[in-house]
Amino acid sequence: MPHDDPRPAPDWASARAQILLDPAVTMLNTGSFGPLPRPVFDRAAELRLRLAAGPTDFFVRQAPPLLWDARCRTAAFLGTEPHRLVFTTNVSAAVNLVASGLRLAAPGEVLMTDHEYGAMVWCWERAGQRQRLGVRTFPLPTMPADPGEIVEAAERAVTRRTRLLFFSHVLSPTGLVLPAKELCDLARRRGVLTVVDGAHAPAMLPLDVSDVGADFYAANLHKWLLAPTGAGFLVVGPGNEDRLQPLHVSWGYHPDRYPIGDGGKSAGPDAPDAYGSTPRVRFLEFEGTRDICPWLAVPVAIDFQADLGWGNVRRRVADLAAYTRRVIGDTGLSPATPAGPGLHGAMTAFELPAGLDAGKVRRGLWERWVEVPVIERPDRRLLRVSHHFYTTEAEIDRLAEVLPEVLQAAGSG
Repeated sequence: MPHDDPRPAPDWASARAQILLDPAVTMLNTGSFGPLPRPVFDRAAELRLRLAAGPTDFFVRQAPPLLWDARCRTAAFLGTEPHRLVFTTNVSAAVNLVASGLRLAAPGEVLMTDHEYGAMVWCWERAGQRQRLGVRTFPLPTMPADPGEIVEAAERAVTRRTRLLFFSHVLSPTGLVLPAKELCDLARRRGVLTVVDGAHAPAMLPLDVSDVGADFYAANLHKWLLAPTGAGFLVVGPGNEDRLQPLHVSWGYHPDRYPIGDGGKSAGPDAPDAYGSTPRVRFLEFEGTRDICPWLAVPVAIDFQADLGWGNVRRRVADLAAYTRRVIGDTGLSPATPAGPGLHGAMTAFELPAGLDAGKVRRGLWERWVEVPVIERPDRRLLRVSHHFYTTEAEIDRLAEVLPEVLQAAGSG
């Protein structure tokens, strides 16, 4: 993805008007689910209509070239190669594909930070039970002054028993951006595999997956890229092409036995085939009949924000982050996301006062039509504000307006 854009800033009100948002709701939760731009919605609807009207024609003749084009466009956007990109339903499916299909030397351990997404912690716990591996967490500095503090914490945690390091590129609870490239470099020097949960990174950060250098990089496209629900991916790093077994065994399992096109032979395991993939990709990706329209609509999602200018989008998000930090901070809440360069993106978290009923906070905000998550950590509760380019200052002001009353009610027993 380009790191800057010289074009003048667009009319953000006009850009927001193209996003399918309920006007009655103050939407501050792109970090969980991104809404759809009208062109992306229309493209997905058009593809689904074609699928509904002629399923055989769609899957057999129309979809393969569309899928290959989507794969190439998405790979270029992410900074990788088409033969390394496996489409999945979401990042959870991608991480499960790795955790279930990768064999690690036992005894040993999977190492992760203490701020990982709960469902993914369970994913690795199950993998550890199956392979006689321990799962260990190490504490991250929650408000580091620079990325080096995070790398130092990881370096202290890696031991001779560590077989795999799993971490989030952007932490879900706080929005803290981890130095993914440096962490992968550290792991490589220590002979440790890396699996990166990049759920929030595509379109939030100027992501170059090849430069990150992870053995496996998994992420969503339905969050900050604003692609349809059902669009995620796994990028398989160099040297790992044959290390995974698929979650589903289907017609991609023996590509040498399944005809390519009209009975032809594949030009090689990483060469394009007649199905919009490559034999290696299809081995992992194909699960039988499914709705692949979200994948096919990804190029329109890429084009939508590219037309706004990626530099413009990031500058707008940075301005909104600073505004959020100031306005919500004025309510008395302390930021839980660092403000330093390279440590934050499009989510800013705030610590809630101790003793609050988190459920009451959630209900109180939604009763006022404010959509923002309250996150319960073992040691604290957080309010996480997402600010994408279409967020308005008025929405952030609205959150600041209702917060005192909501928090007071949540702490009154």
